[in-house]
Amino acid sequence: MHFSYAFQNYDKTRHVRAALREKTISHKHAREIAHKIKGMSIESARSYLQSVTNLERAVPFKRYHNEIGHKSDTGVMSGRYPEKAAGEFIRLLDNLESNAEYRGMDLDRLKIINATVHKGRKLERFTPRAMGRASPKVDILTHVELVAQEL
Repeated sequence: MHFSYAFQNYDKTRHVRAALREKTISHKHAREIAHKIKGMSIESARSYLQSVTNLERAVPFKRYHNEIGHKSDTGVMSGRYPEKAAGEFIRLLDNLESNAEYRGMDLDRLKIINATVHKGRKLERFTPRAMGRASPKVDILTHVELVAQEL
């Protein structure tokens, strides 16, 4: 399939980008992580996500925060530790970094200026239940795009 990027005004000389397509991660978790790492450098975003997977730092949930408990992490009211989504974001950051290296950009001056998360297609299946019945099982895949700029 052909995918295009959501980021407008892309300039090959100043920007570098990377994307994850159709991953089985939670759209809500991915959205909250993207909101948090936007504006960070690649290295600080990677260390932050590494501490999320180690359950040391929480991801603040700003939009999807109903019935989510408060965390003792500084600056976080309601939050969680989305390990699976954070792991995928770390792999995406590695990809973004290697794309920037290929372009000959200075990795210390790169800053994430755009982090976009979209819902992908649905995988609709059925789970067999008792008495010959079945329950629907729907996986919604997620697209993630990161754009960094040399500042």
